Order: sequence, then C-alpha cells, then structure tokens
Amino acid sequence: MEKNAKTVLQKTKDYFIATRPWSFTMSLISVSMGTLLAAENGPILWGWYILVCVGIVFFHATANIYNDYFDTLYKVDQPDSPTALYRPQPLLSGMFTPRQLLTQAIILNVLTVGIGLILTFYRSPIVLGIGFAGFLASLFYTAGPIKYKYRGLGEFFVFLMWGPLMFEGAYVVQRQVLSLKAFYLSIPFGVLVALVLLANNMRDIAYDSRQGIKTIGILLGGRQSFRLYTGLILTAYLYVVGMVLLGTIGPWGLLVLLSFPKAIFLLKTFTEKIPDAADAITAQLNTLFGLLLIAALILNKTVPL
Repeated sequence: MEKNAKTVLQKTKDYFIATRPWSFTMSLISVSMGTLLAAENGPILWGWYILVCVGIVFFHATANIYNDYFDTLYKVDQPDSPTALYRPQPLLSGMFTPRQLLTQAIILNVLTVGIGLILTFYRSPIVLGIGFAGFLASLFYTAGPIKYKYRGLGEFFVFLMWGPLMFEGAYVVQRQVLSLKAFYLSIPFGVLVALVLLANNMRDIAYDSRQGIKTIGILLGGRQSFRLYTGLILTAYLYVVGMVLLGTIGPWGLLVLLSFPKAIFLLKTFTEKIPDAADAITAQLNTLFGLLLIAALILNKTVPL
C-alpha cells in the first residue's frame, strides 16, 4: 500500500513537472496587469480574476506540453539537445510515453476551453475570439502543418500571446470591452517574454542548425541576434519611461528602472558567453520587471504622486 502511494505521488509530481510550472509567473503577471488596468475604471471582480488565473495556468501548461510533444515527435528535441540537458524533458527523460503526454495536454486543453466558454458566456464574447487566437498560436507553435517556431516566427507569437492577448483578455473579463491602454502597456512586457525564446534560440544556434529548422538566432546569426536582444531590452525600459512622460501611466511606472541593474548584468553575462540557462535568467528579468510594473499600477491608484 505504501509503495503504491509513493508511486502515485511520484507520478503526480512528474505530471506537474511536465507542465514546467516555473514558467507560469509570466502568464499570471500578464493577466494581473490587465486586471489592474481594468481596476482604474471599476472594482476588481475577484472571482472572475481567480478563474482567469486558473484558466491561464491551464493554457500555459497545455502550450508547454504540446511544445515538448511535437518537438520530440519531429525529432527537434533529442537526448543531446541543450533543452534536455538543463531541465527534465518529459519524453526524453522517460517520465512519459508520447501517448501519456498527449493525453495530459488534451485534458488540460479541455479544461482551458471549458473555463474560456464560461468567461465567454458570462462576461463577453470577445473572450472567445481572444481564446481561440491563443489556442491556435499555442498549438501551431510546433505542431504541423504550420510549425511557426521553426520558421523564425516564435518570438512574434510569444509576444502576441503574453502581451496583447493576455492583457486584453483579462481586461475584457473585468470591463467587457477592449482597452487601448491595456494594449499599450502590454508591449514592453510582451517583448521581454519574447526575449526568453530569443535567448533560448541564441543558445541553441549550433544545435538547431543541425536539425534543419529556422529561428531568429539562425537567420540573424549570433552577433546580430545579441544586438536585437540588447536593443529590445533597452526599448522596453525606454517605452515605459516614455509612457510616464506622456502621462499614459503615473510616475510610479519608473519603478521598473529598479530592475535595470539586472538587465545590465544579463547583457554582460551574454557578452562573455550565452549561458546554458539563457532563457531561465532572461525570464528572471521579465518577472522582476513585471512585478515592479504591478507595484507601480497599484501605487498609481492608491498613492498618486
């Protein structure tokens, strides 16, 4: 009995790890900022916010599992791939069979769709359009026949999903309309999330070239990719400063500058060598940036300068 309990516990842990839970903070930050922007025009509907958070975690988990499933199916991920060397890849590590992993993805997908339909019916039909666009973007990230990640379009669609789509979706659930301000503010955070993929692709240039796929890293080359990476980081900060100067957001928005030393450290590290955990440490920057922006939105509302 005790052995069976341990087996069930280990399998549950494996299912959890397969979703890459450490990445969920990016999604939760996106929908939290969209919700806080909606709070400028009315009270936060906490029950709907919590349901959005649950739905976005299911969505992100589904996207991660589809990614691993199709990367392995098309033999892009192999035992010597950089990804498999720094995190447990659910198929290559032997945790799951392809059928088990695909079943997990489908179950999570069904749960995501269920929550999306509830939000569509009770809040706004706009949610259906946003959710459907997000579903297509997450599935065809690596699934055929489109496989846009392999065609150098991954960064753009990651920006779209974690920027405008999530910000606007969360806003719509609260206020039942779209928001230009939510769209504007989604841009710097969406850019920084997209840079997680760019960092991954810069690290994997040599490996991905052997797999016959195309990424921005391969198309631009290492040096130009790093220049793009640097330019987009600086653009994200300048963009927020510009929004403060234009009065789009309050002065507390300058809090994001507290994360700038982390950005400088990151760029210095990448100048010497693209580290194995390039995507993970880039994610640390966008998490810090996002949390500071959340704090700024709260302070702008409660402690205006």
